[in-house]
Amino acid sequence: MDIKQGLEQKLQQKLSPLQIQTIKLIEMPVQALEQHVREVMNDNPVLDDTAPSGGDDDGPKDMSISEMEDRENSGGSMEENYTPYQDDDPTPYYNRSINNWGKDPRPEYNTFSVKQSFTQSLMEQLGYRNLTEHQRTVATFIIGSLDDDGYLRRDVESLVDDLAFRAGVESNVEEVEAMLQIIQQFEPSGVGARDLRECLIIQLEDKKQSQTVKTALRILKDSFDDFKNRHFQKIMNRYHLSADDLKAAMEEIRKLNPSPGGQIDDSYSDQAQQIVPDFQLEYDNGRLLLSMPRFSIPELHVNHKYAEIMENGKYTQDRAQKEAAIFVKQKLDSAKWFIEALRQRQNTLESTMRAIIEYQEEYFKDGDESSLKPMVLKDIAGKTGFDISTISRVVNSKWIETHFGIFPLKYFFSEGLENKDGEEVSTREIKKVLRDLVDNEDKHNPLTDDELVDELGKRGYKVARRTIAKYRSQLDIAKARLRREL
Repeated sequence: MDIKQGLEQKLQQKLSPLQIQTIKLIEMPVQALEQHVREVMNDNPVLDDTAPSGGDDDGPKDMSISEMEDRENSGGSMEENYTPYQDDDPTPYYNRSINNWGKDPRPEYNTFSVKQSFTQSLMEQLGYRNLTEHQRTVATFIIGSLDDDGYLRRDVESLVDDLAFRAGVESNVEEVEAMLQIIQQFEPSGVGARDLRECLIIQLEDKKQSQTVKTALRILKDSFDDFKNRHFQKIMNRYHLSADDLKAAMEEIRKLNPSPGGQIDDSYSDQAQQIVPDFQLEYDNGRLLLSMPRFSIPELHVNHKYAEIMENGKYTQDRAQKEAAIFVKQKLDSAKWFIEALRQRQNTLESTMRAIIEYQEEYFKDGDESSLKPMVLKDIAGKTGFDISTISRVVNSKWIETHFGIFPLKYFFSEGLENKDGEEVSTREIKKVLRDLVDNEDKHNPLTDDELVDELGKRGYKVARRTIAKYRSQLDIAKARLRREL
């Protein structure tokens, strides 16, 4: 086997630390950015958010990054003048806790629900049951296996295996089934069901057993597929029901809750958090005014105390001062990257949002969806000069507050289709017309996809049948047969 040696030239693109940090900051919504700034400040005492001292007094002033760099470069390297040492004390004197946050209260925007969580409610009800410790352990494991909507979507055999391998608890199918039956008696009614049918049946069985409720139970237990597929005539013939009897039974079923877990807010779920807009847009005398509130994100600068430590530590032979100066040098570099990354994030978000507003100017004046033009990431990338991936990061998880509501930035992006006049219109406009058609249709004889195509055509929109089916799915609109009512 011959061994050959040669030269090979490769072109690689590597991101600088500043670019990496900027990308991470751009992706963060304002709440996450606020928390991240707090963490960075706690980790880097060089950063400060208190107002710089002013006036003509002789006291020291906080310094900018450029002033710190001038001091840093005015003398020799600290690392060159530093001699390693051995010491019995492992904690350097400068390594102390510093709180950079002022005394003024800072608002917290991640607002959580104060209601009892879903899991806590079930555990509290479990506490009232007379169970052995072993049974309580099994029931607790089942509660922990429920989905957010209150369903148990795992088979009992898998729970038995998980109890053995993950909790070290020996159990069997019969015991797990027995504990599940107890949980299904808890509030909200329907919790612990393994599918929609069982969930609805549990709720009906908890009701006062009138003739209508009994009829509804028979339909769910014995004719659920026909009920689900809206085969009303088959149900009426099978149980010898009149149209009024079936309507009454359907009304009982319609009152039930298909997601019992949603009745109780989970105090720790993301959905309970309050949305904080990253942008605010006002319409004043025909002008669109954009602002980016900082909320509790502070203005950062370098604390003067650490500049003096670095200056004094350059030529000193004192071990403590020398080590403190090197520590400050490291933290200064980190602070420079972070402050510059924050500045670039601010500029990138503002430039992108202004480009979106300029592109959709007519829409932002009154919020009329018919004025929303087709717009994709490439359009905004072309206007700003940023990469498409950068625009995508800006748009993700960001919100804007306007005079007609609060919207995610993703809302303003949509593909386009041509109308009968050859003009390009937003797919969002077409979806709105489609939704209006379905909402106003005769529910006894709902519009089929072909009829929806015809109706849209009458309004000037050229849409294929398969496109209607796709939009229906995106809007969570069922087929015509499933929308039909008695």
